[in-house]
Formats: sequence, structure tokens, C-alpha cells
Amino acid sequence: MIIRRSRLLASAMCAALAAISVASGAASGQTPDWSPIDSIIGRAGAAQAGGVRRFNFPRSDLQVVVDGVTLSPAFALGGWIAFSGTPSNAMAMGDLVLTGDEVNPVITALQAGGVEQTAIHHHVLRESPHVYYMHVSARGDARKIAAAVRAAVAQTKIPAAGGARPAPSGSGSAGTGAELSMDTAGVGAALGRTGRFNGSIFQVSVPRAETIRDGSMVIPPAMGISTAINFQPTGGGHAAITGDFVLLGSEVNPVIRALRTHGIEVTSVHNHMLNDEPRLFFLHFWANADAVTLAKGLRAALDATNSRRAER
Repeated sequence: MIIRRSRLLASAMCAALAAISVASGAASGQTPDWSPIDSIIGRAGAAQAGGVRRFNFPRSDLQVVVDGVTLSPAFALGGWIAFSGTPSNAMAMGDLVLTGDEVNPVITALQAGGVEQTAIHHHVLRESPHVYYMHVSARGDARKIAAAVRAAVAQTKIPAAGGARPAPSGSGSAGTGAELSMDTAGVGAALGRTGRFNGSIFQVSVPRAETIRDGSMVIPPAMGISTAINFQPTGGGHAAITGDFVLLGSEVNPVIRALRTHGIEVTSVHNHMLNDEPRLFFLHFWANADAVTLAKGLRAALDATNSRRAER
């Protein structure tokens, strides 16, 4: 019995030390050197808040159309993998955008490298061609995780970094001066939040007020657990909107009611993680109408959540 208790105590101490190690880079103010991970993955990562390193895998090779709107990669086809912690003791999470024939080859490559799947589903409706979103998670040596990600991406037609231009503009696609006449000041005022342009896509990120954990590890908002709202201008002050609300179970139906009351479609409700605390649900949405009017509906939905208050 004494031996068993000693082993349990040692195990608990190891877990605590691991959690401390993952957080130590950010806590000490030192920025981990992620350049070896950049080299393994084969593209430059981008520094995010909270010491997060993010790698983007946009599907600029695909022309996906929803209700006559050609989706920009930054709008709804932006696969990504993010790392936090340190290269020797990392937590990785992400979301790869895949065609149907890519799903299982990618699973096989990721599983071989110890990267797990936490969800496979759709985010939009009526899209042509169909695309799927695979959420992934891993812990440990970032070099091993990065090698698995590279092997998985090699099973797809995801372009190499800088290797493909965005899909040609079609009906309703973003990119022309007329379409960029969307009233972003009015949208920001209606949402009560500031946003930024990523190319021609206007993006707003709203973190939750709670601290989110996966097991013993705190998940920074930049790891994909902030409500994401994207506007793709479609002309005449209109925009298509998509993204996802990050919700507690008790918030799901109040948000659904708020969105539907304002003419915004709910396209999916599901989980992106397996061991999150508190348990979170991700609700995806779609509409294409006057941008400021849609922002008012999105604000009504945000007001039904425990989101972090906007900075004044």
C-alpha cells in the first residue's frame, strides 16, 4: 500500500512538473525558439498572443461555393496548427480543411506520429465541392508532432507555403474595391468589438471570460477557443458571415434563438476537443445580407454568452 501511494504521488508530481514546464516559457517572459519546428513543417509560423506559434494551411487550391459566394481561404477554408508551451514539451491543436478523399490518408499519417483526432465534421452547408474539417490534438515533443503534420499534409493537395494563388474570383467572392465598401465602423459599433482585415476578410475574435483547460494545461485563446466572426464583403454593403461561437452547454440554445431571430442560419453544433474543462460546444453560422444588420444579430448572440468584455 505504501509503495502504491508513493507511485501515485510520484505520478502526480510528474504531471504537475509537466504542466509547469509547458507554461514556463510564457511565464518567464522568454520566447521559445520555434524555428526548428518551422523547418520541419516546411513553412514559417506566426507568433500569437500567449506564446502560441501558429502555422496556416489555407486551401487556396479549392474553389468552394456556398449560395453563389466563392469562399476566400481566410473566410472559411483556413486550416491551421498551433503550438504552445516549448518545443520540447508542447501542446498542439488545430483544424485541417480536407476533401473527402483526403480524410483517411491524413488520419493514418497523423496517428502514426501520435497526433489524435478530436472531431471530423462540416462547418458550412450547401457547399460545392464538399469539404470536411478535421480537428487534431497532441502533446509532447513538438518536432515529432511537426513531422507527423508534415507527413499528413503530404497526403493532401494543400499548397506549399506561397505555392498557390487564391482561387480566381467568382460571383460574390471578395477582392474588388466595390466589395470592400462594407461599413466596418458600423459593424464594429454594432458588435461592440474591434476587428481587423486579413486580406479582404474582416475578422473579429472574442475570447471567453473563463480559463479553459485541457487536463492540467491552460489553453490560450489563440489555440482556437475564441469566438470567431468573419465577414466576406459581397458588394453593396453586404457581406457573407461565418465562424463559430464557443459556448457552454447552457448557452447553446439561447445563442441559436438569437441568431435565428435575426435571420442567421445555424450550420453545425459540435465539439472540437475531448478533454476540455469547462466542456465547450462550437456553433457555426452563415448568412449573406447587410453587414451592419448581421452584426446586430451577432451582438445579440454574443450577449447570451460569458464572453470577455471588450477593452475600452
